[in-house]
Amino acid sequence: MSSEMNVITENLTALKQEMPQGVLLIAVSKTKPVALLQEAYQAGQRAFGENYVQELVEKQPQLPADIDWHFIGHLQSNKVKYIASFVHCIHGVDSFKLLKEISKQAVKNGRTIQCLLQVHIASEETKFGFSPDELRTEAASFQPADYPGVELAGLMGMASFTEDESQIRSEFKSLKGLFDELKSGAFSALASFNQLSMGMSSDWKIAVDEGSTMIRVGSSIFGSRN
Repeated sequence: MSSEMNVITENLTALKQEMPQGVLLIAVSKTKPVALLQEAYQAGQRAFGENYVQELVEKQPQLPADIDWHFIGHLQSNKVKYIASFVHCIHGVDSFKLLKEISKQAVKNGRTIQCLLQVHIASEETKFGFSPDELRTEAASFQPADYPGVELAGLMGMASFTEDESQIRSEFKSLKGLFDELKSGAFSALASFNQLSMGMSSDWKIAVDEGSTMIRVGSSIFGSRN
């Protein structure tokens, strides 16, 4: 076994010792070869996150069937059909049009797919994610019956890429506030609405402090990206 593989097992063990109970670790495996994912799997990891549809579609059949695949990148509506037969959770749902397409493909495949609504909380300009006000407006008229095959499971967000921990903390805090508001308000009828996906290798400890239930960690497990 190569030293790189031993390191993955060690990294996963160390991470899981630091993480509190009840937080799900998603191993972000984009650009990583199947052999390294296999090693993480051997070490007990079952939730993997991929950013690109084509890469996910290539990897999925080569790996064990009990993996929970999380799609964490930007997803175009026309690509949903390629992953709908096996994806466990889609993190970056940034429009109700996309949610509608996921619903359609889930029904076609006789499946239920977990979905997280992406909220734009960072200072950087980005095309993706609802603004908090946009989401409040959309949520007010949300009817679960309009989206069969979809389990609306919570929210997802990414903090600004900055060294300023107080800014990162404040962004995560604002997302947790919005999550709590929707959970007790517009989405209060949804028993499934209980996940908050925030935090990556550099900031997951702050995210967990602020109420994250899922962290998306790549480089701290697999090493820096190629």
